[in-house]
Amino acid sequence: MNFSYYDIPLSFDKMLSKKEPDLCSIKESIANYIHLIATSYFGECTFDERFGCAIWNIDFDNLTSANKMRDKIASSISSSIRLKEKRLSKVSVEVSIKQEEFTNKRKLNRIKKRVDITIHGTVKQTNEPFAALEQFYIAPLSY
Repeated sequence: MNFSYYDIPLSFDKMLSKKEPDLCSIKESIANYIHLIATSYFGECTFDERFGCAIWNIDFDNLTSANKMRDKIASSISSSIRLKEKRLSKVSVEVSIKQEEFTNKRKLNRIKKRVDITIHGTVKQTNEPFAALEQFYIAPLSY
């Protein structure tokens, strides 16, 4: 069975001019959907309160240790992917948190936490291995 998957962001100009929207592979579609899960907070999608992850809940939490933060993010992303992304099986999630220092135009230093999320699994339809990497800076969240 052959499926077409729409690439994001959707081009509304193409849709309005009745042109064919941009398509992508199943792996790209899964990676795009995981990105949507990771960048949405619980309750943001009014049609499904369970869509999203807990990164937003800990975004400005400077008191929690990096290990607890890592475990909470990994657990939340893993649960959400298993619940919402039915095209993947054997999902595993690894999270690492690193601190990076930035210097702005005024030579002021800022330290931000970078979260690297690696997702592995198997595409059910093709039985191919799947891997994706999401990277975020938290406090405040940016990607």
